[in-house]
Amino acid sequence: MKDNSAQIDEIRSLMGSGRLAYVRSFGCQLNVSDGEKIKGLLMQMGFGFTDDEHKADIIILNTCAVRESAEDRVFGIVGSMKKLKEQKPSLIIGVAGCMTAQSHIAEKIKRSYPQVDIVLGTSALSALPGLLLDVLHGRGFSADISEYDDFSQAAVQVRESSFKASVPIMFGCNNFCTYCIVPYVRGRERSRRPEDIISEVRQLAADGYKEIMLLGQNVNSYGNDFGDGEGISFPELIRRINDIEGDFIIRFMSSHPKDASRELIDAIFDCEKAAKHLHLPVQSGSSEVLRRMNRRYTAERYMETVDYIRSRDPDFSLTTDIIVGFPNETEEEFGETLDMIKKVKYDNIYSFIYSKRSGTRAAGFEDAVSDEEKSRRMRRLLEVQREISTEHYKRFVGRTLRVLADGVSRKRPGYLTGKSNEAIIVEFPGNEELIGSFAGVRVTGSMNWAVTGEII
Repeated sequence: MKDNSAQIDEIRSLMGSGRLAYVRSFGCQLNVSDGEKIKGLLMQMGFGFTDDEHKADIIILNTCAVRESAEDRVFGIVGSMKKLKEQKPSLIIGVAGCMTAQSHIAEKIKRSYPQVDIVLGTSALSALPGLLLDVLHGRGFSADISEYDDFSQAAVQVRESSFKASVPIMFGCNNFCTYCIVPYVRGRERSRRPEDIISEVRQLAADGYKEIMLLGQNVNSYGNDFGDGEGISFPELIRRINDIEGDFIIRFMSSHPKDASRELIDAIFDCEKAAKHLHLPVQSGSSEVLRRMNRRYTAERYMETVDYIRSRDPDFSLTTDIIVGFPNETEEEFGETLDMIKKVKYDNIYSFIYSKRSGTRAAGFEDAVSDEEKSRRMRRLLEVQREISTEHYKRFVGRTLRVLADGVSRKRPGYLTGKSNEAIIVEFPGNEELIGSFAGVRVTGSMNWAVTGEII
C-alpha cells in the first residue's frame, strides 16, 4: 500500500481518541478481505470498532455489485442513514467496494445521497486517509475510484478470525462471462508478486493461523500477466506455500474450469497441506448454454477434468456453482445439467436462478422462459442434488476426518462444527476450547448437508 503515514498521523491528531468505526462488507470473500484492509487503515488512524452503527463516528459500507438486487439493498441502507446523519451531523459515511467502481453509481450517490461523504473504489483503498482528511477539512464530498498499482503488497488487516485467513493472490478478471459484471468493476487480471504472497502466508503460519484461503476471481490464471521468467504458475505457488513451515491447510477459490489443468490437480494431490477438495463452477451442463455464457469450455471438456480427478481418487470432494434458467434455456438443456450433476456426484452445489444484470451482455438477450418455469427447474435441481448428497455423504461413515473446528453448532447444544480437509461440514460433541484447532473425528452418521461424528 502507498505511504500515507503523514495523513494517518494528521487524522489521529484531528480526531483524537475514543472514536469508533462501523464497517460492513457485502458479497464475496474478496470483499470481506477488502473490508479487513479498510479496518486496518481505520485502526491505524486511531479508530476502535463497533457492531452498532448508532455508536459509530464513521460508517463504511463495503459493497457488492454481482446482482442488481445487492445494489438495491445497499441503496436502501444508505437511504436509511439519512436519519442517522441528522441525529449526528459529525457522522462520516462512506461507500466502498464493487458498486462504487462504476462511475455512474459514484455519480448517483453524489447526486442523490447527500448524507454520504466518501466514495471509494475497489482499487483505491489506500486513498481512504486522504479522502477522510478532505472531509475533516470541510471540503465536502470526496471520491476516488481510480486504479492504483499498489495491490501486491500486504496491508495491515483487522482479521475477522484468529485462525482462518484469506490471502488475495490476484485481482480482476479477463473472462467476460456474459452474465457477469466482475470484469467491469474489478478490472483486468493483476497478479500479486509470489514473494509478497509467500511472505504474507509465512507470517500467518508463524502467527498460528490454521487455514489459508487463497483468493482471486480466477485463481487458476494466476501469473498469466507476468512476463516470461518474471513469475510462477498457480500450481507452483501452491507447492511453494506447501513448503512453508507450520500446521495449516491451503484452500482456494474461485477456480475456472477452462484453466483447471492436470498440473493443478497433481499439485493438490501431491501437497499434503492442500485441501482435497476443488470448487469447480460448471454453471451449466449444456455446451450450448456454456457457449452463450462465454465460459470457453464444453461440457465434454469439463468432464475430462472430472474424470482425471476421479482417476486419482474416486471419492475426491467436488462442489460447483450452477445457474438455472439462463436466457432461453430449453428443457433439454436443463436436462443436460441434471445429467451432469448425476455423473459428477457433487458433494454440494451452490445454485442460483438467473438474474439479469445491467451492464452485461446477457442483459440484452431475449428470454422466453417464465419465472415460474425457472423456479420449477430450481426445485427439481435441488431435489436431485439432495438425493445425491444424501447417498454420497455415506462414504465418509466409518472414516476418520481431520477437521478444523470453527464454531458451535446452532442446533445441537454441546456440539462443535467444523470443516474437514475435504470441505465437508462435520458436527461432533466437544469443548469450545477446541475451536481454532484441528481434531480427528470418526464419522458415525451422515445427512444431506453434513456428517456427524466423535473425536478420537
